[in-house]
Amino acid sequence: MWKIARRGQRTTSRADVLPSPNIWYYPDTYELENRAQDVGGDIWRVLAAECDWAGKDVLDVGCGDGFHLPHFAATARSVTGVEPHEPLVRRAERRVAELSGVRVLRGSAQLLPVPDASADVLHARTAYFFGPGCEPGLREADRVLRPGGALAIVDLDGSSEPYGRWMRADLPDYDPAAVDDFFAAQGFRCRRVTARWWFPDAESLSAVLRIEFSPGVADRAIEEVLRDNGSRGRHSPAAGFTVPVGYRVLVRIKPTGLVLPGHSVTSESSVSSVSSESSVSISPSTA
Repeated sequence: MWKIARRGQRTTSRADVLPSPNIWYYPDTYELENRAQDVGGDIWRVLAAECDWAGKDVLDVGCGDGFHLPHFAATARSVTGVEPHEPLVRRAERRVAELSGVRVLRGSAQLLPVPDASADVLHARTAYFFGPGCEPGLREADRVLRPGGALAIVDLDGSSEPYGRWMRADLPDYDPAAVDDFFAAQGFRCRRVTARWWFPDAESLSAVLRIEFSPGVADRAIEEVLRDNGSRGRHSPAAGFTVPVGYRVLVRIKPTGLVLPGHSVTSESSVSSVSSESSVSISPSTA
């Protein structure tokens, strides 16, 4: 049993945490995936525009082996990574060992091992916050965020092609529209981003897709990517392989004052468009 001590001696157990089917079991291949994702920095640009973390205290929930922690640490006042899986905690600690103001704690989204009102930005990327069922984590985010703080969720967009089609093939009960409705009802604004995954060779492309999808779906996805890159005449040993992948960047700001029933606020100066949605599409370019 895992136990995570924090103020008040509250604990959680392994049964409270859903194992990740990829990074828990294939951390080295997932490192390839992290390096391939968003090579143009499109997600980071949208995140910075929605909730700038410069000079602020950042909490990265479900941080895995800490891949994103150094990026936050470059400008944040402090960075705390929270991860439930002990081997990944150790890997994350090694990654940030030379960085000041960065720490990694073992804990879950439902029971964060940090005090009330201790963070300005809570970031979660493809971790835990996948739609209905994540309400305990949303409540914990509200607890640990300061007034005016931002909960920023980055998740794969299941309605975006081609990656969303592969997702839906493995998850036939997954309803992207229902997930959108859930987060809108929870007071999030949404921006859609088409980012670019880039792989230097077919071997790394295949390895990553095989930890993301079932064997049959992975085979079809690999074949499609190889075909599409070749048909555009963009593949050569130097060009590598590009995959467009859609994401949702969901942001909710914790109110700074009284909120009337039926109303939400996203900042001190704005009380509208909390669940409004805009779209950002980045055309692939040569890596």
